[in-house]
Amino acid sequence: MERIDAANGADPESEEVDGRSMPKALLYGLRMSACLEDLAPGASEALRLAVRCQHIQRWKIPRSDFPVGRLGYRQWRTELAWYHAQTAGAILRDAGYDDALVDRVQALVRKERFKSDPEAQTLEDVACLVFLRHYLPAFAKKQSDEKLVEILAKTWKKMSPAGREAVREIGFTPPLKSLLDRAVRRT
Repeated sequence: MERIDAANGADPESEEVDGRSMPKALLYGLRMSACLEDLAPGASEALRLAVRCQHIQRWKIPRSDFPVGRLGYRQWRTELAWYHAQTAGAILRDAGYDDALVDRVQALVRKERFKSDPEAQTLEDVACLVFLRHYLPAFAKKQSDEKLVEILAKTWKKMSPAGREAVREIGFTPPLKSLLDRAVRRT
C-alpha cells in the first residue's frame, strides 16, 4: 500500500480536505479503501490492493488526449484500465507478490466480468459509492439535470443490491436526492 500511495502521491493536482492539501489520486485511493472497509470488511488482499490501485496515476493519461464525445470517453476509459492494471502489476511484482495475485489484481482493476465476479462487482460498487459520496456534488454543477439523471441511472444499473443499499446511507442534498430518485425510477 505504501508503494501504491507513493505513486499516487506524485499527482500534481491536489484537493483540500479538512484544511490540508492532498494529492487527488492519493485521496481517491484512500477513499476507495475506506469505502471498501465499510462495504466489505472481510475483503481479500487482492481486492484491497485492486481498490487502492483502481485509478493509480490517472493524471498521466488525461481525458483531453482523446476525442470529445462518448466514443472518445470509452477509448480513454479502456486505455486507463489497461494502464492502471499494468502500473499496479509492476508495483506489486516489485513488492514481491506472486504472479497469481498480480494477475488477479490486474483482472479486478480492469473490471473483467464485474457482473459475474463478486469481487469485481464489489470494486464497481465501491467506485460508484465513492463517486456518489465524494464527487457527485461538484460533478453535478457541470451537468444539466437531465444529463445527470441519465448518468445516475447508468451508475445505479452497475451496482449490486448491497451497493444500492449503501447508497441509501449517503446524505445527499435534497436536489441531488430528487435527481437520484428520478434516475432510480428509470431503471
